Amino acid sequence: MNVAERMSRLGTESAFEVLARARALERQGKEIIHLEIGEPDFDTPAHIKEAAKRALDAGATHYGPAAGLPELREAIAKDVAATRNIAISPDEVVVTPGAKPIMYFVITALVNPGDEVIYPNPGFPIYESVINFVGGVPVPIPLREETGFGFDLGVFEQRVSRRTKLIIINSPQNPTGGVLERDQLGRIAEIAAKYRIPVLADEIYKSFLYDSEFVSISGFPGMKDVTIILDGFSKAYAMTGWRIGYGVMPPALAEHVARLMVNSYSCTASFTQLAGIAALQGDQTPVDLMVAEFRRRRDLVVEGLNALPGVSCRSPRGAFYVFPNIRALRRPAGQVAEVLLNEAGVAVLGGSAFGEYGEGYLRLSYANSQANIGKALERMRPVLARLAGG
Repeated sequence: MNVAERMSRLGTESAFEVLARARALERQGKEIIHLEIGEPDFDTPAHIKEAAKRALDAGATHYGPAAGLPELREAIAKDVAATRNIAISPDEVVVTPGAKPIMYFVITALVNPGDEVIYPNPGFPIYESVINFVGGVPVPIPLREETGFGFDLGVFEQRVSRRTKLIIINSPQNPTGGVLERDQLGRIAEIAAKYRIPVLADEIYKSFLYDSEFVSISGFPGMKDVTIILDGFSKAYAMTGWRIGYGVMPPALAEHVARLMVNSYSCTASFTQLAGIAALQGDQTPVDLMVAEFRRRRDLVVEGLNALPGVSCRSPRGAFYVFPNIRALRRPAGQVAEVLLNEAGVAVLGGSAFGEYGEGYLRLSYANSQANIGKALERMRPVLARLAGG
């Protein structure tokens, strides 16, 4: 069977590849500690599950509108208005099965072959994958450790041009845990608004902040009409398997994104959307408790990593990942990650999976218990000591 040429341009998400290898080792009887996958280990809050059960019993098992149920779009509009301090209407909201389709649909709708797209590097690998898939030109902006993994504004200003058709930002950020400062967002907003360049703002980790309040680029002057907010329920409400996300964007673009929904998924499952309403409007205590526990885990893993041979690690300000520097080991990050999996039974990701500027780092998710994090650190010690000594 002849596969279309465009498939050669489509990448993948390494976390799922490493997870598959880890599961294979588990089937062979080996105990693996999973620090590779970006998935909260908490259960979905009970009131959300109960809402889904009621929805199923009430018959919410049929097709719904491509853009999402009106009542959920209304709830999302109110929540986004409150959390970003901007006016939002339901016709600016499109609900999708998970948040990834918003990346895919927005890039597909806005980027022609040869158009340039600015994106963070290291960054979520699907950004670059989809840019390449549609024939766009990826223009990476380095996120450097010495500046707290913020956007390199000097490089950004040099690389913005008349060919730039989209800017992608992510704060709090995967994989580094970095957070864009208000002044950084302000400068990006100033340039985007001046040249009318759309900004896809991936804000899926907005609930996971440890030392500052969330700031969205959508609230800066001139930005509401050129910002696409990407958000969802997977992370904050531990609903990864429910597959429910959304985008907030100008109504004209929302129409195109809804048409892409018609041509792909038809609609998002109705009972999960009704559960989404319960998530937004119900008790937020489970979110607060989860974030507090993630803070404790963050402190544990950062202290532990900094005590390991050949490793140094900054404390992340957001999300639930650490991005330790392993350059002292003088080995490719992917190779180090593979050795840790096979010899220590600890599944992590090489930083190069997130782009060229991620080389020399590992990404660890601390969405695991404190006990397992401690056990992982102890298992890593002798392996890293051997690598550091060799």
